[in-house]
Amino acid sequence: MQPFADRRALLSARMQQAGGGVAVLLTAPEVPRNRDSHYPYRWDSYFYYLSGFAEPEAALVLVATEQPRSILFCRSKDAEREIWDGFRIGPQAAAERFGFDAAYPFDALDEELPRLLADQPAIYYAMGSDSALDGRIRVWLDAVRAQARAGVSAPARAFDVRALLDEMRLIKDASEVALMQRAASISARAHVRAMRATRPGRREYQIEAELLHEFRAAGSQYPAYSSIVAGGANACVLHYRDNAAELRDGQLLLIDAGCELDGYASDITRTFPVNGRFSGPQRALYDVVLAAQRAAIEATRSGATFIAPHEAAVRVLAQGMVDLELLAGSVDGLIESGAYRRFYMHRTGHWLGMDVHDCGEYREPGAAAAGDGERPWRVLRPGMVLTVEPGIYVRAADDVPAEFHDIGIRIEDDAVVTEGEARIITADVPKAPDDIEALMRS
Repeated sequence: MQPFADRRALLSARMQQAGGGVAVLLTAPEVPRNRDSHYPYRWDSYFYYLSGFAEPEAALVLVATEQPRSILFCRSKDAEREIWDGFRIGPQAAAERFGFDAAYPFDALDEELPRLLADQPAIYYAMGSDSALDGRIRVWLDAVRAQARAGVSAPARAFDVRALLDEMRLIKDASEVALMQRAASISARAHVRAMRATRPGRREYQIEAELLHEFRAAGSQYPAYSSIVAGGANACVLHYRDNAAELRDGQLLLIDAGCELDGYASDITRTFPVNGRFSGPQRALYDVVLAAQRAAIEATRSGATFIAPHEAAVRVLAQGMVDLELLAGSVDGLIESGAYRRFYMHRTGHWLGMDVHDCGEYREPGAAAAGDGERPWRVLRPGMVLTVEPGIYVRAADDVPAEFHDIGIRIEDDAVVTEGEARIITADVPKAPDDIEALMRS
């Protein structure tokens, strides 16, 4: 529990630097799937980041004073409900096991919050994230203001606690990186399993089942996101979801899938031939994307900007589009005009962490706008984790060489920024064409 306690202490310290106050974070609610059935429960990332507490109906309150306190509100012990729904840790055991200064029943939240907010200068919460929470905050503040004649004052300022937490979560500590490496290793084994299971005549969902089997068998609790298993032209749909088509000889299969382990995501994409051998045109396009990814990984370094890997990848991709006669013109002209976006329409990466598209600004917070009216891009620092995922997506069209029709290729890895070269934690999945073909032959 020490990393969670350290994060609570750091948040309290940053709140004190701004004058102190009280932070209130509620976990996610349970969500019904249909009658008398719920979706598998997944807590709120901000709440869990500070608490390590996984039960629903819970709240964390941090009182940032010279002697900061952390208080948990959680479900009371209930023998009857535990028969139906499972074990509840209860407030007393939660305080002891998770290192909180105090713990109360969740039902006491509305009674205790006005007391905790009394005479505090500010309140921190996820502003605007949930209308029900916004309403409860107003009720608590009104209850404090009602004591004005007794000399009690309500917080005069309100801040979005996520602004502080986003900056904290953006830099992963050693325990987080180790956990993300474990998640990445599980996902890598799943991708290898899927490659070995792929052959003409199987359906996309059968390959998805291979991924899910490996995720769960290795201890992952959930997929980090809905897996994309896209054969042939389906790979040109960036967020393809059906996963139902038959895989045919001569097609490529794009798999974008990763597991979540103890709250941390992994994110891998590989593209490979259904029959185990790349055709000439497939190999030509694949080599361009692989070269673009290598250039982007080389640009993923401490001190570089977040956009640098994307710019490196785009230059290689644009050159490849010219060489393969997908586009005509100069590389600089295609980049300046944005014409390359016909075949490559997304960024080369995103932050990765507790959420697969993790929190944190991509431009420097608080920096002055440049001449173009936009703030400068974020500078990469050790401990940041991001994906590197260039691609090419060629839909059938009269002005496109027929041999490239309906080919979609993406190659994605997870990179940890270090003082030197980026550490690729998903490197256990082959991506060189010869290595892919050798694996599928085996």
